[in-house]
Amino acid sequence: MAQSAERGGAGTPDLGAFAAITDAVEAGAGLPEILRAAARALDASLILIDRSATVLAVAARSPADERSLMRDADDVTTVELKVADAPVGQLRMRTRERTPDSAVLRLVTTLIASEVERVRAPERASEEAATSFQRAVLNRRIEDRDDLLARGKELGTDLAAGASVAVVRAHARNPTEDDWRRRLLAVATRGARSIASGSIASPTEVHAGEVVVLIPDADGEARRRVSAAVLRELESGLAGGFAFALGRSRRVEDPLDLQRAYNEALLALNVVEGDSERVELAYEDTGTYQLLLPYMSDPAELKRFYNETVRPLVTYDEQYETDLLGTLATFLDCDANVNATAARLITHRHTIRYRFERVRELTGLDVSSTDGREKLSLGLKAMRVLGIAAPRGPASEPGAGGGRVPR
Repeated sequence: MAQSAERGGAGTPDLGAFAAITDAVEAGAGLPEILRAAARALDASLILIDRSATVLAVAARSPADERSLMRDADDVTTVELKVADAPVGQLRMRTRERTPDSAVLRLVTTLIASEVERVRAPERASEEAATSFQRAVLNRRIEDRDDLLARGKELGTDLAAGASVAVVRAHARNPTEDDWRRRLLAVATRGARSIASGSIASPTEVHAGEVVVLIPDADGEARRRVSAAVLRELESGLAGGFAFALGRSRRVEDPLDLQRAYNEALLALNVVEGDSERVELAYEDTGTYQLLLPYMSDPAELKRFYNETVRPLVTYDEQYETDLLGTLATFLDCDANVNATAARLITHRHTIRYRFERVRELTGLDVSSTDGREKLSLGLKAMRVLGIAAPRGPASEPGAGGGRVPR
């Protein structure tokens, strides 16, 4: 059932145009023709959008009307389309003079919602089958190579010549009410298939704003081109208010090795999310982080090491709004040089030494010893590989002078 916006009004509906809607539905004329008939019946410009934010049809009187509908201007009414209480899309409407009769509007939108559901149902079933296949492959629930290849070909993806994996993650910087995660999936899918038509994209089961892409990759170059295309689509399709990060695996020749490829892409993604300078990283560029790849399938040991090294610093930073963790990371990046660390953080070297004394008290590890530095460095790496975000706060500590030691 379609849910209409609460807008009353008078006016006699165009019954001939209304009959044209039912004729178009009965004849299977398609959504564009049905929308044109609906636009005449409602005396309005319309745009039909599915639940993944894909535009299905437009019936606008002018380019100006179409632009208003696309950007959801103030004079545009949005009608949520539902069938059996399940959302199937939305209809955006811009009227000319009279407001459509509410009963007519409800009837028209119900017809459109039913047609959207009928037309898109096979496609959604295919998408669900592709998602199920992808997850089975990446979790190595298909153990026979020939069976895997055959099932992939049934879904339009050929993995016989090799494949790779990319994982993309998005974060909304500001609160947003629209279903941007569906748009994330739609634009990531569009970008991937523009380069490798057999690519399969699906949301992950762990992170709400994360999409994994399985890429047929015969030459090892498809993964690079797909990654670039996905990021371009994200920048245009989720413009403003979002942060993106993407990690990609190496190419594997045997599709039975795609579970490892997925772990490689996820490791690269988690590493690049901690880098303010980049949004994309290939597994082969992760350096010593690769030593931690064997723990991606069962991260219990990584979590244990993180808990025993840098987790106390994270807890302290969160509680007191300090930056012990950031100072430690900068110190290690500066080859354990206190003066260089102080210069990069624009603070006094005595403040740096004070922070390291606090690090020693909290963790039992001394940054002045090789063993202490190595364990803390691995703890930081474990934290990034696990995808644990560093706390954000001013770099100041409890102490004299109002309870803070200034930077």
